[in-house]
Amino acid sequence: MAERKIFAGPRVRRIRTGLGLMQTTMAQALDISPSYLNLIERNQRPLTVQLLLKLAAVYKVDLDELQGEQSGNAGQLREIFADPLLVGEIPGDQELIELAEAAPNAANGMIRLYRAYREQAARLSDLAELLSREGRIAEVAGPRLPLDEVHDRLHGRANFFAGIEDAAEAFHARLVPGDDIAGALKAWLKSEHGIAVRLLPVHAMPGLRRRYDRHSMRLFLSERLSPFDQLREIATEVSLLVMRDELAVEVDALGLSTPEARRIARFELARYASHALLMPYAAYLSAAQRLHYDIEGLGARFGVSYEQAATRLTTLQRPGAAGIAFFLMEVDSAGHRLRKAGAQGFPQARFGGGCPKLNVHTAFAQPGQILTEATEMPDGLGFLTISRTIEGPRADFGERIRRTALLVGCDIAHRDEVVYGKALSSMPVAIGPACRLCERQGCLARAEPPVTRPLGLDEMATGLSVFDFQ
Repeated sequence: MAERKIFAGPRVRRIRTGLGLMQTTMAQALDISPSYLNLIERNQRPLTVQLLLKLAAVYKVDLDELQGEQSGNAGQLREIFADPLLVGEIPGDQELIELAEAAPNAANGMIRLYRAYREQAARLSDLAELLSREGRIAEVAGPRLPLDEVHDRLHGRANFFAGIEDAAEAFHARLVPGDDIAGALKAWLKSEHGIAVRLLPVHAMPGLRRRYDRHSMRLFLSERLSPFDQLREIATEVSLLVMRDELAVEVDALGLSTPEARRIARFELARYASHALLMPYAAYLSAAQRLHYDIEGLGARFGVSYEQAATRLTTLQRPGAAGIAFFLMEVDSAGHRLRKAGAQGFPQARFGGGCPKLNVHTAFAQPGQILTEATEMPDGLGFLTISRTIEGPRADFGERIRRTALLVGCDIAHRDEVVYGKALSSMPVAIGPACRLCERQGCLARAEPPVTRPLGLDEMATGLSVFDFQ
C-alpha cells in the first residue's frame, strides 16, 4: 500500500521553534539527520506516516494540526487579492497557501492591514460625501479604477447628451421603421454595411451577450437575452456605426485620464445612444406626459423593457423641452449599488440612496411588483420612489437567475403629474442618505454608526438602535 506523503514544513518549523529546539536536537529525537529535517522544513521532503507518529509520540503533537490544511488565512488572502487593485498579481492560489502556511503571523498582519484600508477608504468616501452636501469639494488622493472615474463623471452631470439625441432623431427619421424597428435596423445593417444578425445558442456563446465578427460580417447575439435586450444590442451596434463622431465628442468632453476609461465611457454612451434611437426624444417625452410617466405603459408603447423605459426617463432634459427630472438606481439582493443615473445628475447629496429602508430592497420579496412610496429626508426634502425587480439574461435549468431591483425617483412635488402618485400614503417614510451620514435617533434599520457623532456607550441605558450615539 502506498505511503501517504504530507508536505508540512512550515508547521514542523513552528513546532520546533515553539519548543525552543535546535534542528540537531529534534532530528536526534526523530531518528533522522539534521539535513533531512532541514529539507522537511523547507518542504523539499515529505512527512511520512512514521514521522507523523514519532512527532505525536515525542512532542505530543496533534496529528490533525499536521495533516489538516490550515487554510483559514488562505481563504481571507484570496479575498484580499480578488480586490480590483490587486487582482492578477498572483496567478494562482498556491502562493497564497504557502504564505498562510509559512508565515501565518505575516498573513494575519496583511489581513488586518487590508481591513483597515477598506475601513479608511469607506470613511474617506463618507466624509467626502458629507463635505459635498455642505458645498465643499474633497479630492481624495490615490489610485482610481477606470470604471470608477467614468461613473464619477457620469453621476455628477445631467444624463443628457444633446449631440447624440439630435443624431439619433435624425437617423430614426431617415430609417422610417414603422412598427418594426428591429427589422428596420437589421435591414439597414445588411444593406449599408453587409452585417447580418444571428442568434446563437448558449453553448456556442456561453459567456457573451453579443459578438461582432469582422471577418464574416456577422453580429452574434446570445439566446439568453430577452427580445428587448436583443433589440438594444442591435441598436447599440447601429449607434456605434452611425454616431461615431458624436460619441467621440462626448467622450472627449468627459475629460477622462486613461484609454481604458475612454473605452468604458464610449460603451456607456453607446448604450445611451441605443435608447435614444429606440425611443426618439420628442416622441418619448410626448408619450410620457400623456401617460403620466407610466413606465410599463411607455415600455409597451415603444416595444422596450421596463428597465429601458425607466432609464430613458432620466434623459429628458433637453433645454426648452424638459420632462420631470427623474433619477434611478439599480441594486442587487446584497445591497450593492450597480448603477446610478439622474436627469440632473444623481442626487447623491440630497437623496444618497444608501438607506436600508428604501423600498428598492423590499422589492426582492415581491418580484415583478411595482412598489411606490413617499420618502422624507432628515432635512425635510421629499421624494417619490418607484421600485421593481428586473430579470437578467435567461438562466439554464438549475442555474440561479440574475435578479436586480430598480429604483426610479423624483421630487415629491411632482406627485400629481405622475401616475404613481395616486398610490402614495399620506405618511412618508423617514429615510436618510446612508447610515454613516444619517443622524436619525432610534432607527431600527441602522446598520452602521454615523461618522459625524460619537457612540453613546452608556451602560445604564440602551437605545433601540444597534448603534447608539450621542
